[in-house]
Amino acid sequence: MPYMPVTSSMFLIAETREQPMHVGGLQLFIPREGQTAEELADEVQAAFTEKIEISEIFRRRPAQPFSVVGSLAWSTDDELDLDYHVRRIALPKPGRILELFRYVSLNHSTLLDRARPMWEAHIIEGLADGRLAVYTKIHHSLVDGVTALRLLERTLTADPDDRSGAAPWDVRLRRKKSPSTAEIDSLPPAPADESGGGLLDGLRKGLGAAADVAGQVAGIVPAVGQVAWKAVSDDDFVAPGTFAPRSMFDVPIGSARRFAADQWSISRMRAVAEQLGVTINDVVLAMCSSALRAYMIEHESLPDDPLIAMVPVSMHVGHDDDGNAVSAVMANLATNEPDPARRLETLVASMRASKNIIRGMRPLQALALGAATIAPLALATVPGWVSYTPPQFNLIISNVPGPREQMYWNGARLDGVYPVSIATSGNALNITLTSAADQIGFGLIGARAQLPSLQRMLDYLEDGLAELEAVAQVTDQRS
Repeated sequence: MPYMPVTSSMFLIAETREQPMHVGGLQLFIPREGQTAEELADEVQAAFTEKIEISEIFRRRPAQPFSVVGSLAWSTDDELDLDYHVRRIALPKPGRILELFRYVSLNHSTLLDRARPMWEAHIIEGLADGRLAVYTKIHHSLVDGVTALRLLERTLTADPDDRSGAAPWDVRLRRKKSPSTAEIDSLPPAPADESGGGLLDGLRKGLGAAADVAGQVAGIVPAVGQVAWKAVSDDDFVAPGTFAPRSMFDVPIGSARRFAADQWSISRMRAVAEQLGVTINDVVLAMCSSALRAYMIEHESLPDDPLIAMVPVSMHVGHDDDGNAVSAVMANLATNEPDPARRLETLVASMRASKNIIRGMRPLQALALGAATIAPLALATVPGWVSYTPPQFNLIISNVPGPREQMYWNGARLDGVYPVSIATSGNALNITLTSAADQIGFGLIGARAQLPSLQRMLDYLEDGLAELEAVAQVTDQRS
Protein backbone atom coordinates (compact mmCIF):
# COMPACT_ATOMS: atom_id res chain seq x y z
CA MET A 1 0.00 0.00 0.00
CA PRO A 2 2.09 2.98 -1.21
CA TYR A 3 2.17 6.22 0.75
CA MET A 4 0.22 9.15 -0.75
CA PRO A 5 2.22 12.39 -1.03
CA VAL A 6 0.73 15.53 0.51
CA THR A 7 0.48 17.08 -2.96
CA SER A 8 -1.84 14.25 -3.99
CA SER A 9 -3.83 14.17 -0.76
CA MET A 10 -4.47 17.91 -1.04
CA PHE A 11 -6.52 17.44 -4.22
CA LEU A 12 -8.69 14.84 -2.48
CA ILE A 13 -9.18 17.05 0.58
CA ALA A 14 -10.21 20.00 -1.61
CA GLU A 15 -12.78 18.00 -3.58
CA THR A 16 -16.51 18.54 -3.00
CA ARG A 17 -19.60 17.98 -5.11
CA GLU A 18 -19.34 21.60 -6.25
CA GLN A 19 -15.60 21.34 -6.83
CA PRO A 20 -14.54 18.19 -8.73
CA MET A 21 -10.76 17.88 -8.78
CA HIS A 22 -10.07 16.00 -12.00
CA VAL A 23 -8.21 17.15 -15.09
CA GLY A 24 -9.11 16.13 -18.62
CA GLY A 25 -8.32 16.44 -22.28
CA LEU A 26 -10.19 16.48 -25.56
CA GLN A 27 -8.50 15.12 -28.68
CA LEU A 28 -9.89 15.30 -32.21
CA PHE A 29 -8.82 12.85 -34.92
CA ILE A 30 -9.33 12.79 -38.68
CA PRO A 31 -9.79 9.14 -39.84
CA ARG A 32 -7.21 7.89 -42.31
CA GLU A 33 -8.09 7.83 -46.00
CA GLY A 34 -10.98 5.47 -46.76
CA GLN A 35 -11.91 5.09 -43.10
CA THR A 36 -15.08 6.33 -41.40
CA ALA A 37 -15.30 7.79 -37.90
CA GLU A 38 -17.28 4.71 -36.84
CA GLU A 39 -14.52 2.39 -38.03
CA LEU A 40 -11.92 4.47 -36.21
CA ALA A 41 -14.09 4.35 -33.08
CA ASP A 42 -14.14 0.55 -33.36
CA GLU A 43 -10.33 0.51 -33.40
CA VAL A 44 -10.06 2.88 -30.43
CA GLN A 45 -12.58 0.88 -28.42
CA ALA A 46 -10.80 -2.40 -29.21
CA ALA A 47 -7.45 -0.97 -28.08
CA PHE A 48 -8.94 0.67 -24.97
CA THR A 49 -10.74 -2.48 -23.79
CA GLU A 50 -8.04 -4.99 -24.66
CA LYS A 51 -7.00 -7.28 -21.82
CA ILE A 52 -3.45 -6.08 -21.21
CA GLU A 53 -1.20 -5.30 -18.28
CA ILE A 54 -2.30 -1.89 -17.01
CA SER A 55 0.04 0.74 -15.57
CA GLU A 56 -0.17 1.07 -11.81
CA ILE A 57 -1.19 4.72 -11.92
CA PHE A 58 -4.44 3.69 -13.67
CA ARG A 59 -5.12 1.04 -11.00
CA ARG A 60 -4.79 3.32 -7.97
CA ARG A 61 -7.60 4.58 -5.76
CA PRO A 62 -7.60 6.10 -2.27
CA ALA A 63 -7.18 3.45 0.41
CA GLN A 64 -9.81 3.03 3.11
CA PRO A 65 -10.40 4.23 5.69
CA PHE A 66 -10.05 7.99 5.20
CA SER A 67 -8.48 9.88 8.08
CA VAL A 68 -9.62 13.24 9.40
CA VAL A 69 -6.80 14.85 7.44
CA GLY A 70 -7.62 13.11 4.18
CA SER A 71 -6.26 10.08 2.40
CA LEU A 72 -2.82 8.91 3.44
CA ALA A 73 -2.20 5.94 1.14
CA TRP A 74 -3.09 4.40 -2.21
CA SER A 75 -4.78 1.07 -2.80
CA THR A 76 -4.00 -0.68 -6.08
CA ASP A 77 -6.63 -2.82 -7.82
CA ASP A 78 -5.35 -5.97 -9.53
CA GLU A 79 -8.10 -5.96 -12.16
CA LEU A 80 -10.16 -3.22 -13.81
CA ASP A 81 -13.65 -3.19 -15.26
CA LEU A 82 -12.69 -1.52 -18.52
CA ASP A 83 -16.29 -1.54 -19.73
CA TYR A 84 -16.99 0.88 -16.87
CA HIS A 85 -13.99 3.14 -17.44
CA VAL A 86 -14.26 3.24 -21.25
CA ARG A 87 -17.50 4.73 -22.64
CA ARG A 88 -18.61 5.11 -26.26
CA ILE A 89 -21.34 7.56 -27.27
CA ALA A 90 -22.75 9.33 -30.33
CA LEU A 91 -23.54 13.04 -30.23
CA PRO A 92 -27.09 14.16 -30.95
CA LYS A 93 -27.71 15.79 -34.31
CA PRO A 94 -26.64 18.04 -35.88
CA GLY A 95 -23.27 16.98 -34.43
CA ARG A 96 -21.65 20.38 -34.25
CA ILE A 97 -18.68 21.35 -32.10
CA LEU A 98 -21.30 22.97 -29.87
CA GLU A 99 -22.84 19.55 -29.11
CA LEU A 100 -19.36 18.16 -28.39
CA PHE A 101 -18.55 20.96 -25.96
CA ARG A 102 -21.91 20.48 -24.23
CA TYR A 103 -21.12 16.79 -23.71
CA VAL A 104 -17.68 17.60 -22.28
CA SER A 105 -19.19 20.32 -20.06
CA LEU A 106 -21.75 17.93 -18.58
CA ASN A 107 -19.33 15.07 -18.00
CA HIS A 108 -16.60 17.28 -16.58
CA SER A 109 -19.12 18.44 -13.96
CA THR A 110 -19.50 14.98 -12.40
CA LEU A 111 -17.29 13.45 -9.72
CA LEU A 112 -15.15 10.38 -10.31
CA ASP A 113 -15.96 7.32 -8.19
CA ARG A 114 -13.38 6.98 -5.41
CA ALA A 115 -14.26 3.32 -4.94
CA ARG A 116 -12.66 2.66 -8.35
CA PRO A 117 -9.47 3.89 -9.99
CA MET A 118 -10.31 7.51 -10.73
CA TRP A 119 -10.34 7.92 -14.51
CA GLU A 120 -12.65 7.64 -17.54
CA ALA A 121 -12.19 7.62 -21.33
CA HIS A 122 -15.04 8.66 -23.65
CA ILE A 123 -15.01 7.75 -27.36
CA ILE A 124 -17.30 10.24 -29.08
CA GLU A 125 -18.83 9.72 -32.53
CA GLY A 126 -21.40 11.74 -34.42
CA LEU A 127 -19.46 14.86 -35.40
CA ALA A 128 -20.90 16.16 -38.66
CA ASP A 129 -17.41 16.96 -40.00
CA GLY A 130 -16.40 13.27 -39.86
CA ARG A 131 -13.87 13.55 -37.05
CA LEU A 132 -13.71 11.38 -33.94
CA ALA A 133 -13.30 12.85 -30.45
CA VAL A 134 -11.73 11.25 -27.39
CA TYR A 135 -12.36 12.89 -24.02
CA THR A 136 -10.46 11.63 -20.99
CA LYS A 137 -10.65 12.64 -17.33
CA ILE A 138 -8.35 11.58 -14.49
CA HIS A 139 -8.15 12.76 -10.90
CA HIS A 140 -5.56 15.43 -10.15
CA SER A 141 -4.38 13.42 -7.12
CA LEU A 142 -2.99 10.88 -9.61
CA VAL A 143 -1.36 13.18 -12.15
CA ASP A 144 -0.76 16.81 -12.99
CA GLY A 145 -1.38 18.29 -16.44
CA VAL A 146 2.10 17.56 -17.79
CA THR A 147 1.90 13.91 -16.73
CA ALA A 148 -1.59 13.49 -18.17
CA LEU A 149 -0.52 14.88 -21.55
CA ARG A 150 2.58 12.68 -21.66
CA LEU A 151 0.50 9.59 -21.00
CA LEU A 152 -1.70 10.47 -23.97
CA GLU A 153 1.23 11.43 -26.20
CA ARG A 154 2.84 8.02 -25.78
CA THR A 155 -0.07 6.46 -27.63
CA LEU A 156 0.74 8.62 -30.67
CA THR A 157 3.36 8.39 -33.40
CA ALA A 158 4.74 10.69 -36.08
CA ASP A 159 4.45 7.83 -38.61
CA PRO A 160 1.06 7.86 -40.41
CA ASP A 161 1.62 4.23 -41.48
CA ASP A 162 2.10 2.97 -37.91
CA ARG A 163 -0.79 0.72 -36.83
CA SER A 164 0.32 0.02 -33.25
CA GLY A 165 -2.31 2.27 -31.65
CA ALA A 166 -2.52 1.55 -27.91
CA ALA A 167 -4.34 2.74 -24.81
CA PRO A 168 -2.68 5.31 -22.49
CA TRP A 169 -2.70 2.75 -19.65
CA ASP A 170 -0.81 0.07 -21.59
CA VAL A 171 2.19 -0.67 -19.38
CA ARG A 172 4.34 -1.28 -22.46
CA LEU A 173 4.22 2.45 -23.20
CA ARG A 174 6.28 3.14 -20.08
CA ARG A 175 9.33 2.31 -22.17
CA LYS A 176 8.37 4.75 -24.91
CA LYS A 177 9.61 8.31 -24.65
CA SER A 178 7.17 11.14 -25.20
CA PRO A 179 7.54 13.08 -28.46
CA SER A 180 9.66 16.23 -28.38
CA THR A 181 7.62 19.13 -27.09
CA ALA A 182 6.81 22.42 -28.75
CA GLU A 183 8.41 25.67 -27.72
CA ILE A 184 6.35 26.69 -24.72
CA ASP A 185 8.27 28.07 -21.77
CA SER A 186 9.12 25.72 -18.92
CA LEU A 187 11.44 25.84 -15.94
CA PRO A 188 12.51 22.26 -15.13
CA PRO A 189 15.19 21.72 -12.51
CA ALA A 190 18.67 20.68 -13.55
CA PRO A 191 18.85 16.93 -14.30
CA ALA A 192 20.59 14.68 -11.83
CA ASP A 193 23.90 13.00 -12.52
CA GLU A 194 23.16 9.63 -14.12
CA SER A 195 26.68 8.28 -14.53
CA GLY A 196 27.22 4.59 -13.90
CA GLY A 197 29.10 2.97 -11.04
CA GLY A 198 29.34 0.04 -8.67
CA LEU A 199 28.15 -0.60 -5.13
CA LEU A 200 30.40 2.01 -3.53
CA ASP A 201 29.44 4.53 -6.16
CA GLY A 202 25.77 3.73 -5.54
CA LEU A 203 26.26 4.20 -1.80
CA ARG A 204 28.07 7.47 -2.43
CA LYS A 205 25.22 8.63 -4.62
CA GLY A 206 22.63 7.61 -2.04
CA LEU A 207 24.41 9.47 0.75
CA GLY A 208 24.97 12.41 -1.54
CA ALA A 209 21.31 12.47 -2.50
CA ALA A 210 20.26 12.36 1.15
CA ALA A 211 22.64 15.20 1.96
CA ASP A 212 21.35 17.15 -1.02
CA VAL A 213 17.73 16.72 0.11
CA ALA A 214 18.67 17.76 3.64
CA GLY A 215 20.46 20.78 2.25
CA GLN A 216 17.48 21.74 0.14
CA VAL A 217 15.12 21.42 3.11
CA ALA A 218 17.45 23.49 5.26
CA GLY A 219 17.54 26.04 2.46
CA ILE A 220 13.77 26.57 2.47
CA VAL A 221 13.95 29.22 5.21
CA PRO A 222 16.58 31.31 3.36
CA ALA A 223 14.51 30.84 0.21
CA VAL A 224 11.48 32.29 1.99
CA GLY A 225 13.62 35.24 2.99
CA GLN A 226 14.68 35.66 -0.63
CA VAL A 227 11.05 35.74 -1.74
CA ALA A 228 10.19 38.27 0.97
CA TRP A 229 13.10 40.52 -0.01
CA LYS A 230 12.13 40.30 -3.68
CA ALA A 231 8.58 41.33 -2.79
CA VAL A 232 9.89 44.46 -1.04
CA SER A 233 12.62 45.42 -3.49
CA ASP A 234 11.02 44.61 -6.88
CA ASP A 235 7.76 46.30 -7.84
CA ASP A 236 7.28 43.85 -10.73
CA PHE A 237 7.31 40.76 -8.51
CA VAL A 238 3.97 39.44 -7.24
CA ALA A 239 4.71 37.38 -4.14
CA PRO A 240 2.57 34.58 -2.67
CA GLY A 241 0.31 36.12 -0.04
CA THR A 242 -0.22 39.29 -2.04
CA PHE A 243 -3.92 40.09 -2.29
CA ALA A 244 -5.58 40.31 -5.69
CA PRO A 245 -8.58 42.55 -6.38
CA ARG A 246 -12.11 41.23 -6.03
CA SER A 247 -13.52 40.18 -9.41
CA MET A 248 -16.37 38.22 -10.96
CA PHE A 249 -14.16 35.11 -10.82
CA ASP A 250 -13.61 35.13 -7.04
CA VAL A 251 -16.99 33.72 -6.04
CA PRO A 252 -18.46 30.50 -4.66
CA ILE A 253 -19.53 28.20 -7.49
CA GLY A 254 -21.85 25.29 -8.19
CA SER A 255 -20.93 21.97 -9.76
CA ALA A 256 -22.09 22.72 -13.34
CA ARG A 257 -19.33 23.59 -15.82
CA ARG A 258 -19.11 25.24 -19.21
CA PHE A 259 -16.28 24.31 -21.60
CA ALA A 260 -15.08 26.31 -24.61
CA ALA A 261 -12.00 25.76 -26.78
CA ASP A 262 -10.20 26.88 -29.93
CA GLN A 263 -6.69 26.82 -31.34
CA TRP A 264 -4.23 29.31 -32.83
CA SER A 265 -1.12 28.96 -34.97
CA ILE A 266 2.23 28.86 -33.16
CA SER A 267 3.86 30.37 -36.25
CA ARG A 268 1.55 33.36 -35.95
CA MET A 269 2.38 33.79 -32.27
CA ARG A 270 6.10 33.31 -32.87
CA ALA A 271 6.13 36.08 -35.46
CA VAL A 272 4.62 38.48 -32.91
CA ALA A 273 6.95 37.30 -30.13
CA GLU A 274 10.09 37.74 -32.23
CA GLN A 275 9.06 41.20 -33.40
CA LEU A 276 8.34 42.38 -29.85
CA GLY A 277 11.30 40.62 -28.22
CA VAL A 278 9.19 38.46 -25.88
CA THR A 279 8.39 34.76 -25.55
CA ILE A 280 5.43 32.82 -26.93
CA ASN A 281 4.32 32.36 -23.33
CA ASP A 282 4.25 36.14 -22.94
CA VAL A 283 2.06 36.38 -26.05
CA VAL A 284 -0.29 33.77 -24.58
CA LEU A 285 -0.62 35.68 -21.30
CA ALA A 286 -1.19 38.94 -23.18
CA MET A 287 -3.97 37.30 -25.21
CA CYS A 288 -5.57 36.07 -21.98
CA SER A 289 -5.21 39.48 -20.36
CA SER A 290 -6.91 41.20 -23.29
CA ALA A 291 -9.71 38.61 -23.38
CA LEU A 292 -10.34 38.85 -19.64
CA ARG A 293 -10.44 42.64 -19.80
CA ALA A 294 -12.95 42.61 -22.68
CA TYR A 295 -15.09 39.94 -20.99
CA MET A 296 -15.23 41.86 -17.71
CA ILE A 297 -16.06 45.12 -19.51
CA GLU A 298 -18.89 43.32 -21.31
CA HIS A 299 -20.27 42.26 -17.93
CA GLU A 300 -19.56 45.65 -16.32
CA SER A 301 -17.26 44.14 -13.72
CA LEU A 302 -13.73 45.34 -14.55
CA PRO A 303 -11.88 46.06 -11.25
CA ASP A 304 -9.66 49.12 -10.92
CA ASP A 305 -6.65 47.00 -9.99
CA PRO A 306 -5.09 44.36 -12.29
CA LEU A 307 -6.06 40.69 -12.10
CA ILE A 308 -3.43 38.31 -10.74
CA ALA A 309 -2.99 34.91 -12.41
CA MET A 310 -1.42 31.89 -10.80
CA VAL A 311 0.79 30.20 -13.42
CA PRO A 312 1.87 26.60 -12.65
CA VAL A 313 5.46 25.70 -13.52
CA SER A 314 6.35 22.06 -14.26
CA MET A 315 9.22 20.62 -12.22
CA HIS A 316 9.36 17.27 -14.03
CA VAL A 317 12.83 16.10 -15.03
CA GLY A 318 13.36 14.56 -18.46
CA HIS A 319 10.66 11.99 -19.21
CA ASP A 320 9.51 11.50 -15.63
CA ASP A 321 5.76 10.98 -15.74
CA ASP A 322 4.78 10.01 -12.21
CA GLY A 323 2.34 11.98 -10.10
CA ASN A 324 2.39 15.71 -9.39
CA ALA A 325 5.55 17.81 -9.65
CA VAL A 326 4.57 21.43 -9.96
CA SER A 327 5.51 24.80 -8.57
CA ALA A 328 3.75 28.09 -9.31
CA VAL A 329 4.38 31.78 -9.87
CA MET A 330 2.13 34.84 -9.84
CA ALA A 331 1.62 37.12 -12.84
CA ASN A 332 0.30 40.66 -12.95
CA LEU A 333 -2.02 40.60 -16.00
CA ALA A 334 -2.35 44.41 -16.17
CA THR A 335 -6.06 44.16 -17.03
CA ASN A 336 -6.52 47.72 -15.79
CA GLU A 337 -4.32 49.01 -18.62
CA PRO A 338 -6.22 49.89 -21.83
CA ASP A 339 -3.08 50.16 -23.99
CA PRO A 340 -2.02 46.66 -25.23
CA ALA A 341 1.67 47.63 -25.51
CA ARG A 342 1.86 48.82 -21.91
CA ARG A 343 -0.19 45.84 -20.78
CA LEU A 344 2.33 43.49 -22.41
CA GLU A 345 5.27 45.37 -20.89
CA THR A 346 3.82 45.05 -17.38
CA LEU A 347 3.02 41.34 -17.54
CA VAL A 348 6.37 40.50 -19.14
CA ALA A 349 8.21 42.28 -16.33
CA SER A 350 6.06 40.49 -13.76
CA MET A 351 6.69 37.03 -15.21
CA ARG A 352 10.44 37.63 -15.55
CA ALA A 353 10.69 38.65 -11.91
CA SER A 354 8.79 35.54 -10.78
CA LYS A 355 10.78 33.18 -13.02
CA ASN A 356 14.05 34.56 -11.70
CA ILE A 357 12.98 33.59 -8.18
CA ILE A 358 12.19 30.00 -9.27
CA ARG A 359 15.45 29.69 -11.23
CA GLY A 360 17.39 30.59 -8.10
CA MET A 361 15.85 27.77 -6.07
CA ARG A 362 16.60 24.09 -5.71
CA PRO A 363 13.77 21.70 -6.75
CA LEU A 364 12.41 21.04 -3.23
CA GLN A 365 12.46 24.73 -2.45
CA ALA A 366 10.58 25.52 -5.64
CA LEU A 367 8.02 22.81 -4.87
CA ALA A 368 7.56 24.26 -1.38
CA LEU A 369 6.94 27.69 -2.90
CA GLY A 370 4.40 26.12 -5.25
CA ALA A 371 2.64 24.37 -2.37
CA ALA A 372 2.39 27.65 -0.46
CA THR A 373 1.01 29.37 -3.57
CA ILE A 374 -1.56 26.65 -4.31
CA ALA A 375 -2.52 26.06 -0.64
CA PRO A 376 -5.48 28.51 -0.64
CA LEU A 377 -7.30 26.14 -3.01
CA ALA A 378 -7.58 23.60 -0.19
CA LEU A 379 -9.31 26.21 2.01
CA ALA A 380 -11.90 27.18 -0.60
CA THR A 381 -14.37 24.62 0.74
CA VAL A 382 -14.34 26.13 4.24
CA PRO A 383 -17.71 27.90 4.69
CA GLY A 384 -17.34 31.64 4.21
CA TRP A 385 -13.67 31.46 3.16
CA VAL A 386 -14.20 32.59 -0.44
CA SER A 387 -16.79 35.23 0.43
CA TYR A 388 -14.87 36.90 3.28
CA THR A 389 -11.19 36.28 2.55
CA PRO A 390 -9.36 38.48 -0.01
CA PRO A 391 -8.20 36.39 -2.99
CA GLN A 392 -4.51 35.76 -3.57
CA PHE A 393 -5.09 35.23 -7.28
CA ASN A 394 -8.11 35.50 -9.58
CA LEU A 395 -7.61 32.59 -11.94
CA ILE A 396 -5.15 29.93 -13.09
CA ILE A 397 -3.48 30.03 -16.52
CA SER A 398 -1.48 26.90 -17.41
CA ASN A 399 0.79 26.09 -20.35
CA VAL A 400 1.44 22.40 -21.10
CA PRO A 401 3.89 21.76 -23.96
CA GLY A 402 2.93 19.06 -26.46
CA PRO A 403 4.53 17.36 -29.49
CA ARG A 404 6.20 19.48 -32.18
CA GLU A 405 5.48 17.02 -34.96
CA GLN A 406 2.22 16.09 -36.62
CA MET A 407 1.01 13.04 -34.69
CA TYR A 408 -1.20 10.05 -35.55
CA TRP A 409 -3.05 7.24 -33.79
CA ASN A 410 -3.32 4.13 -35.99
CA GLY A 411 -3.02 6.38 -39.04
CA ALA A 412 -5.72 8.82 -37.87
CA ARG A 413 -4.36 12.38 -37.82
CA LEU A 414 -4.46 14.30 -34.56
CA ASP A 415 -6.34 17.49 -35.45
CA GLY A 416 -6.68 19.22 -32.09
CA VAL A 417 -5.74 18.89 -28.42
CA TYR A 418 -7.71 20.86 -25.84
CA PRO A 419 -7.06 20.68 -22.08
CA VAL A 420 -10.06 20.50 -19.74
CA SER A 421 -8.90 21.59 -16.31
CA ILE A 422 -10.39 22.57 -12.94
CA ALA A 423 -12.56 25.49 -11.86
CA THR A 424 -12.74 25.98 -8.09
CA SER A 425 -14.67 28.02 -5.59
CA GLY A 426 -12.92 31.39 -5.65
CA ASN A 427 -11.43 30.67 -9.08
CA ALA A 428 -14.46 30.28 -11.33
CA LEU A 429 -12.34 30.27 -14.51
CA ASN A 430 -9.35 28.19 -15.54
CA ILE A 431 -7.48 28.69 -18.83
CA THR A 432 -5.18 25.84 -19.85
CA LEU A 433 -3.47 25.41 -23.20
CA THR A 434 -1.31 22.86 -24.89
CA SER A 435 0.59 22.68 -28.15
CA ALA A 436 0.49 20.12 -30.94
CA ALA A 437 2.46 20.53 -34.16
CA ASP A 438 1.91 24.18 -35.19
CA GLN A 439 -1.19 24.78 -33.08
CA ILE A 440 -1.81 25.85 -29.50
CA GLY A 441 -5.19 24.71 -28.20
CA PHE A 442 -6.85 26.85 -25.51
CA GLY A 443 -9.24 25.08 -23.15
CA LEU A 444 -11.48 27.26 -20.99
CA ILE A 445 -13.42 25.69 -18.14
CA GLY A 446 -15.72 27.87 -16.07
CA ALA A 447 -18.53 27.74 -13.54
CA ARG A 448 -21.67 27.61 -15.67
CA ALA A 449 -23.95 29.84 -13.58
CA GLN A 450 -21.32 32.42 -12.66
CA LEU A 451 -19.73 32.88 -16.12
CA PRO A 452 -22.40 33.30 -18.80
CA SER A 453 -21.49 33.24 -22.51
CA LEU A 454 -18.01 31.89 -21.79
CA GLN A 455 -17.55 31.10 -25.48
CA ARG A 456 -17.39 34.87 -26.14
CA MET A 457 -13.95 34.81 -24.59
CA LEU A 458 -12.69 32.84 -27.61
CA ASP A 459 -13.49 35.87 -29.80
CA TYR A 460 -11.73 38.10 -27.31
CA LEU A 461 -8.62 35.88 -27.42
CA GLU A 462 -8.48 36.37 -31.18
CA ASP A 463 -8.90 40.12 -30.68
CA GLY A 464 -6.02 40.04 -28.18
CA LEU A 465 -3.69 38.40 -30.70
CA ALA A 466 -4.76 40.88 -33.37
CA GLU A 467 -3.93 43.72 -30.95
CA LEU A 468 -0.42 42.37 -30.48
CA GLU A 469 0.03 42.01 -34.23
CA ALA A 470 -0.89 45.68 -34.59
CA VAL A 471 1.62 46.62 -31.88
CA ALA A 472 4.29 44.53 -33.61
CA GLN A 473 3.53 46.23 -36.94
CA VAL A 474 3.96 49.68 -35.38
CA THR A 475 7.22 48.55 -33.75
CA ASP A 476 8.45 47.26 -37.13
CA GLN A 477 7.63 50.57 -38.84
CA ARG A 478 9.51 52.54 -36.19
CA SER A 479 12.57 50.34 -36.55
